[in-house]
Amino acid sequence: MVSGAQFAAFAALTFLMVVVPGPSVLFTISRALTVGRRDALLTVLGNSAGVYTQVVAVAFGLGALVTTSAAVFTAIKVAGAIYLVYLGVQAFRHRRKLSDAMAAKVPTTPGRVLIVLRDGFVVGFANPKSIVFLAALLPQFVDPAAGSVPLQMLLLGLCLPAIALATDSAWALVAGTARTWFARSPKRLEMVGGTGGLVMIGLGTTLAFTGRGD
Repeated sequence: MVSGAQFAAFAALTFLMVVVPGPSVLFTISRALTVGRRDALLTVLGNSAGVYTQVVAVAFGLGALVTTSAAVFTAIKVAGAIYLVYLGVQAFRHRRKLSDAMAAKVPTTPGRVLIVLRDGFVVGFANPKSIVFLAALLPQFVDPAAGSVPLQMLLLGLCLPAIALATDSAWALVAGTARTWFARSPKRLEMVGGTGGLVMIGLGTTLAFTGRGD
């Protein structure tokens, strides 16, 4: 159905996309700083569920259309490339936002589990970076001759919530336990945001010159 090479290649690109600090990372950091690691980790779990909902939407809707229309594929690919580059530029320009999030001091109390999960889900489902990434890249790793296209997308799409769960949880733990270390040098977080922005720009540029697999 899905070869090991396909899965590994998509997982590698997914990792590059996920490690770039975006809305989900900033939200997770803010939760860790304001209400602690518990709510931050619950937020990450809800976010991963929201992101996989995007995978399902692409697999049974837009993804199917993309695989049957070269024009639609090209339009989405170009739009995705432009938007990814835009996100990269924005991440680089606003790389201080991570240090701003670390400096946040808003006293509050832990929330109810379902409410925190819901908030994380909404942020994940509404994340523009991941939906553009999925719509533009996921179809390129599908082989129509290998079986059900939606099923292949659902399997490949597992990479995104799995990797996001691991990396965002790391951010939550770091933000919850190493706030003082980061606060001593805002440049450390600025470097993370700036490097991530450059990676996103490179990903968008590569996408613009990548053709269909078939």
